[in-house]
Amino acid sequence: MQIGFLLIAMVLSLFAARLVQLQGIDPNDYAQMAAAEGSQVVALPATRGEILDRNGEPLAETVDGRMIVADPAVTAAVAPELATFLSKKLGVDYFETLERLRAKNSRFQYVARQVPASKAEKVVADVAEKFTDAQGRPFAGLMTERDPLRIYPNDEVAANVLGFLGTPRDDGSAQALAGLEDSFDRYLSGKDGEARYQVGAGNQIPLGDNTLTPAVDGKDLRTTIDRDLQFYAQRVLQQTVVRAAGQSGIAIIMDSRTGQLLALADYPTYDASDPYEYADELYKSSALTDVYEPGSVEKVLTISSLVDAGLAFKEQKFRVPGQLNRQDRPIGDYWDHGTIRLTLAGVLAKSSNIGTVLAADQFKRGQLRSYLTKFGLGQQTGIGLGGETKGLLPSGAAWTSQVGDRIAFGQSLSVNALQMVSAVNTIANGGVRLDPSLVQGAATTDEGAKVGSEVATSRRVISADAANETMLMMERVIDPDAGVAPRAAVPGYRVAGKTGTAQRVGEECGCYDGSTSVSFAGFAPADDPRFTIYVVVHSPRAGSGGGSTAGPAFSKLMSYTLRRYGVPPTGAKPNQTPVEW
Repeated sequence: MQIGFLLIAMVLSLFAARLVQLQGIDPNDYAQMAAAEGSQVVALPATRGEILDRNGEPLAETVDGRMIVADPAVTAAVAPELATFLSKKLGVDYFETLERLRAKNSRFQYVARQVPASKAEKVVADVAEKFTDAQGRPFAGLMTERDPLRIYPNDEVAANVLGFLGTPRDDGSAQALAGLEDSFDRYLSGKDGEARYQVGAGNQIPLGDNTLTPAVDGKDLRTTIDRDLQFYAQRVLQQTVVRAAGQSGIAIIMDSRTGQLLALADYPTYDASDPYEYADELYKSSALTDVYEPGSVEKVLTISSLVDAGLAFKEQKFRVPGQLNRQDRPIGDYWDHGTIRLTLAGVLAKSSNIGTVLAADQFKRGQLRSYLTKFGLGQQTGIGLGGETKGLLPSGAAWTSQVGDRIAFGQSLSVNALQMVSAVNTIANGGVRLDPSLVQGAATTDEGAKVGSEVATSRRVISADAANETMLMMERVIDPDAGVAPRAAVPGYRVAGKTGTAQRVGEECGCYDGSTSVSFAGFAPADDPRFTIYVVVHSPRAGSGGGSTAGPAFSKLMSYTLRRYGVPPTGAKPNQTPVEW
């Protein structure tokens, strides 16, 4: 009896210890496990915010979509045939779908997410008709739930800016892969909700513990882009690059007074509605990610800095030789000439490298670099899109006298296109640099930066007088009798601008490979600027120049933009600052 009582006591002790563990040590864990086995969770997708143009037109929007879900208790019996049917109709993976249709102890399995509503309803209807039971009753193993679908109604328009949503993740959440969709993913996506139901024997318990957490929809993102102007800019840019047999191109249209971007065009680009048909390297805005040497457009910054520093003026006289022997190599102009007599305005109008270097000799050490930094070179603009580069502005020992000579006329430094258009716009805006903006108002990126037109900053770089004097010199660039870019003219308007042709560094050799980047930057009306436009074409056919290739594209874009926004000519005649003496 004693042995028997001892054995009973030992067994009871084991039961007591287990009860202490269940009720005293791990009660929460076991309660959660029990709840999980007795509950069903259904996601309630949030509606993603729209991306709009400046006029409220949708660039990316969310429309009615459906998720198709299965009840494995019903679908398991016909799983192979049903999986084959669904893989053909929806493009889903056969084996994954088969596994979901056969899932044990489950009454809810995703089959497909973000299917257009009409397509989803038709597939479910076809299944109900095809898989009737022995009594001829419709198949009830598939159903649909609301699941918003992202679309891009304008296809290629602004795709380089917008980005896109890729294939949903395993949990059905959106996967932002590029552009604004990626940079502002949290801002746009909102927060999904969920419905949790208690189930028993595979069925919902009517009076069970059922909870509903509603979804919080994302916020709309209103951009500064003008959809119609963006469309036109992309078409003009494409025609320009193709006709020049170029590799790629960029066109930017900026509001001179606010720094807002009305168009930010790349070529080649892709269709945001069908991105996987295009190469991955197109999923970006080249205007921010790609760097190059700007060439003679940079002379505008050099000469305006000289004027601001009191070291030069537009009618200052220079004797410009046919070749300038400096340090490591001779400097020449793009055309052959003997010694010619040019004013500073003529140096800019004729785009003389030699004249620019002679003028830049008046800078004190470090002075030009200080000005270029204030213009925004060598630093990100902070516009809010990912992947933006800083470019390269040499400093310290890297800024040798030879490098300084070349930087003065736009070589031996690198920029992105957005930096360059913002720098030229500083001249148009009376010497005050404006941060470029792509978002109207303000919004916070996923990295925590607050960006947009409401938070854009400005700073004075040169005086208003220096900006005006530079404008008068830039106006002579378009003059058919004095400048190198008469094809950039806009009939009826005064235009200030500057051509650029720069040698390109080849990716394979890491050296100048004989190809060029040609460009034109300018603003109009010159005497009361409203818009600043920059066009760049990379690797055009040999012999192409900024005035002959990018100039005509600038003229088309500026003419269209001025008409679209109803900007009348000022009525003043172009100035006649002398270019020779």
